[in-house]
Amino acid sequence: MNQQSLSHRADREPQDTPTPEELDAHLSSDPESAVPEPETQGWFGKFTFAFCIFVALSHIYFNTLGNMSELWLSAMHFGMFGFLCALLYRTGKDKTGVTKTFHWGINILLGGLSLVVVAYLMLGESALYARGVTFISTDWLAAIVAVILVVEFARRTSGWVIPVMILIALSYVAWWGKYLTGVFHFPGLTAETLLFRSYFSNEGMFGSIARISSTYVYMFILFGAFLVRSGAGEFIIELARCVAGRMIGGPGLVAVVGSSLMGSISGSAVANTVSTGVITIPMMKRAGFRPVYAGGIEAAASTGGQLMPPVMGAGAFIMASYTQVPYLEIITLAFLPAMIYFLSVAFFVRIEAKRLNIQVVEEETPRAIDILKRGWHSLVPIVVLVVLLIYGFTPTYAAGFSILSVVIASWLSPNPMGLRDIAGSMVQGTYNMIPTAVLLIAVGLVINVVTTTGVGNTFSLMISQWSGGSLLISLVLVALASLIVGMGLPVTASYIVLGTLSAPALYSLMNESHLIDYLMSGQVEGMASAMITLSLPSLAEALPQGLTLAQAQQVIATLPSDSLDMVIEQGLSAETLTISLISAHMIIFWLSQDSNVTPPVCLAAFAAAAVARANPMRTGFMAWRFAKALYVVPLLFVYTPLIGGTLAEVLQIFIFACLGMYALAGFFENHLEGPLQLWQRILLVPAAGLMLWPDLGLVAQLAGFAILLVLFVLSRRAEPVNPHRVVSAEAA
Repeated sequence: MNQQSLSHRADREPQDTPTPEELDAHLSSDPESAVPEPETQGWFGKFTFAFCIFVALSHIYFNTLGNMSELWLSAMHFGMFGFLCALLYRTGKDKTGVTKTFHWGINILLGGLSLVVVAYLMLGESALYARGVTFISTDWLAAIVAVILVVEFARRTSGWVIPVMILIALSYVAWWGKYLTGVFHFPGLTAETLLFRSYFSNEGMFGSIARISSTYVYMFILFGAFLVRSGAGEFIIELARCVAGRMIGGPGLVAVVGSSLMGSISGSAVANTVSTGVITIPMMKRAGFRPVYAGGIEAAASTGGQLMPPVMGAGAFIMASYTQVPYLEIITLAFLPAMIYFLSVAFFVRIEAKRLNIQVVEEETPRAIDILKRGWHSLVPIVVLVVLLIYGFTPTYAAGFSILSVVIASWLSPNPMGLRDIAGSMVQGTYNMIPTAVLLIAVGLVINVVTTTGVGNTFSLMISQWSGGSLLISLVLVALASLIVGMGLPVTASYIVLGTLSAPALYSLMNESHLIDYLMSGQVEGMASAMITLSLPSLAEALPQGLTLAQAQQVIATLPSDSLDMVIEQGLSAETLTISLISAHMIIFWLSQDSNVTPPVCLAAFAAAAVARANPMRTGFMAWRFAKALYVVPLLFVYTPLIGGTLAEVLQIFIFACLGMYALAGFFENHLEGPLQLWQRILLVPAAGLMLWPDLGLVAQLAGFAILLVLFVLSRRAEPVNPHRVVSAEAA
């Protein structure tokens, strides 16, 4: 879609597309949507424009060719983005006179202090260690100011939830933790030790989460900004129209395909919703979809953008850091589950289109060959990225050279990127990164407290106890926790917090499930056999033949935790343990997405409602209805080899999971190819269950498919015979 056609469309759609002011009013509670637009006018705009370019160039250099310690790079990352946050997310923007001058002074002071505390860390680190890590007055001052700055910047970009969490966490360690009794009792740390760990060490605000922000996340956000500036966004929408425009429910399917492709580079559900929704939602409305339905489809599809490799809303990078599994393996394992999600949303679109008798939506869709001729250069950077990753280059190095490939590839197109475009890409990417950088650095303070105090292990033990050792109940508890936490935290922060607190519990329970199979196999030997026999001599004779389920559960309940861990390490392969760890984190990451589409706080749905001019809460419930795969696919992670199975196993699970999601969509909509009778709708439940339920085998899955096929044929006979509704390409 060229710029001219976009302008023409904008002129013809004043009733459908909201103004920027209206979008801001609807999305003011969302930090991601509150990212300020780059300013280029006046001395302030020119200064911030130039500083953003400096920030981007310095990060690109140190992530590819340069060399800087991880602590210093993370600190520099905070100083630069803290400075920008103070100036751009400023208070008192609408004030005048003395009040405005006062607020400007405060903002400049905070921005300057963010650079000062970073400079002090770099210059004073060696002297601190030379003193035996004994604080002097300037150390106290710099550390306290740094923590205050993080809290204030997090408040400006993300609201009050994260600052309150930081204050509660730090005060728990330094003060009130020693007054608690039971599992949450903590004797406490001195203020000096707490500030050292928070500011000077690589465990607090400049710890592993900040390193992820300064390397993987920022580099890929820059990569996405360059791609969009080069015309990749328009190419994606046009490609989606080509793929789905002539299918049943075309505009809705364009939203699904476009959001999956755009989300794979943007990594933000809200940004994805707004960027693609302003095109796809009006298309859906004119085709006959209700506004709340159009908004719900776009919100659900855009939420899936965070599940689609390669960016995954920074989740892939954080997951790789937590699990120590290569990034390339993470995104490879994430691809088919993401496809299940998008296909499930597409099924809802098709069914609604059938209900409304919207058959052919665009008579004249662009030809694939024409689109590829105009925009093939947009695919080159993606190919470069994948090739570099396959050849073993680090993600940051691959992202840096992929950014360069965007520029070079654009020179092969009719609209080559010049210096102005390159500078604009760096500035836009830096602007987009500000709330994420501040958020991840702030969350590092909370994670430091969790790991220092052992609260994470305590929380995991509580989940195990509350669930009674049931993996299914544990999943329900984590899902509820993710929904509650997600009401106050962005998705990335929600995943980090829940991953730290509950991933160990899921990992342990999944390993115990694998251990039961191992104990029942009759292959227990060596150290594992000796430890079990020592604790349970009565099972010595049964071990070689294989234990019963009750006996295997007795072993798990009886062995001390240290001994049980050793048996798991001895009995289960390293591959099995790795897959369990990835699955645990993938489950939490998927469940963390539900806050985007689950009322009462569903940011992506509210963004879509603003574009669709629909009721926000009704749009939220509609989006939640379409996003059912967010809860089904995590069950497949646990109970099937969807992650880590052989190619044949994974494909079998994928195919029947897609068919099962189609059956579930038909049940919720009471419609397949045509309207369903009550008994037909009821039969869709066992059909979906047979195809989705684990361990039933191929025969059961085929039986479920047979039921679905019969219902599909019957519904097709009941399909309305009204003439097909056609919406021309010009109208769409």
